[in-house]
Amino acid sequence: MSLKQQITEDMKTAMRAKDSKKLSAVRMLLAALKQVEVDRRIELTDADVISIVEKELKKRRDSIQQYRAAKRDDLADGEEFEASVLSAYLPQQADADEIAEVIAAAVAGCEASGPAAMGKVMAAVKAKLAGRADMTQVSAAVKARLAA
Repeated sequence: MSLKQQITEDMKTAMRAKDSKKLSAVRMLLAALKQVEVDRRIELTDADVISIVEKELKKRRDSIQQYRAAKRDDLADGEEFEASVLSAYLPQQADADEIAEVIAAAVAGCEASGPAAMGKVMAAVKAKLAGRADMTQVSAAVKARLAA
């Protein structure tokens, strides 16, 4: 079963269970998937779906930070719930040791050094960790590694 089919099945399950919060979050995700399919006129692969889930998850994380800064915990809690629903569709996250190993291998494989190598290293790291790690944190780790 493809990831998109799994999301559709989860929507049906939420409808049967009358779980309105989860249903709303899953429908939002399906709407984002459908929008990309219509805009690009393609059938989404699992990799495309993961990429869209990551983008939606990033939106939720940004909203949570802004709501917390504005002391709107009620809205932040809603966004956190949606983020938890979206996180379920991502592959198992890489641990810190695995991320460090991938970064070390990418830096060793890159001929340039220092901050100028950031683009090359991030391209190699993203190919191996896409969907399995928060790329914002990975980028910070790569910067620290290249600065050292």
